[in-house]
Amino acid sequence: MKFPKPIPVKEIAEKIGAKILGDVDQLAYGINEIHKVEKGDINFSDLEKYFEKSLNSAASIIILNKEADCPPGKTILVCENPFEAYDSIVKTYRPFNPIKEENSNKDIHPSCIIEPGVQIGSDVSIGDGSYIHANAIIRDHVKIGKHVVIQSNAVIGGPAFYFKKEEGVYKQWTTGGQVIIEDNVLIGAGCTIANGVSGNTIIGEGSKLDCQVHIGHGVVVGKNCLFAAQVGIGGKTMIGDKVVLYGQVGVAQNLIIGEGVVVLAKSGVSKNLEANKVYFGYPAAEAKQMYRELATLRRIAKEK
Repeated sequence: MKFPKPIPVKEIAEKIGAKILGDVDQLAYGINEIHKVEKGDINFSDLEKYFEKSLNSAASIIILNKEADCPPGKTILVCENPFEAYDSIVKTYRPFNPIKEENSNKDIHPSCIIEPGVQIGSDVSIGDGSYIHANAIIRDHVKIGKHVVIQSNAVIGGPAFYFKKEEGVYKQWTTGGQVIIEDNVLIGAGCTIANGVSGNTIIGEGSKLDCQVHIGHGVVVGKNCLFAAQVGIGGKTMIGDKVVLYGQVGVAQNLIIGEGVVVLAKSGVSKNLEANKVYFGYPAAEAKQMYRELATLRRIAKEK
């Protein structure tokens, strides 16, 4: 998530009640979770064993709950509850905004077809020749390219399903990311595509999603992918170009699926998959290997 304009670190510190260590003149350009931080971003850690990971990341400003040695050119903000501080910053610069008829900053090309019952939030753009079917919901900050088709009852840009457990209670992170749908994409009826927590969920150019596909927060789908019905992809997974997922394939979070991969129906993907191979089963493995194993099991069963 990028801020509308750079924010002085002193202003951030005052807002969250933090002590400043390191560069007091730093500017914050955005806020991001550890997996997607860039230079100029704010990140946080509230467990000492992860301090080093945050301090050595690309983040320029790190919110911690204890003092630590500050790397050159960076800033540490020390406060009691880094998660609450992080969450409050997101809420300030990306506040919740329910869909209303008067929602502003819509940039919809005049050639688009928007059928009755479509709900569109604020700061949404829809490109030339796109077609949004009846009763689709497009929430705030979604960017839709040219010649995109979104079928009925799809929900684009819902909150990330992402929680922090505190004292036995799950607290949802405030969503600061967005959804970007590139040109010539098809989104089938009843699909759900979640915002990134603070980064972007991206559906690459030319990709086609059948009905009832779920794309989790921060997932990046490559170009010209094909996903059949009831595919589900966990948050932050990266999927290469020209990947085919057959019906009811489940893909776990934080994985890398290589270019040209094919996963056969009802398979469960729990680890990274190498490019240009066909996979099957649960946990998914190369299809040739899985078929040999199944044939061996059938032979053993007959022998008994």
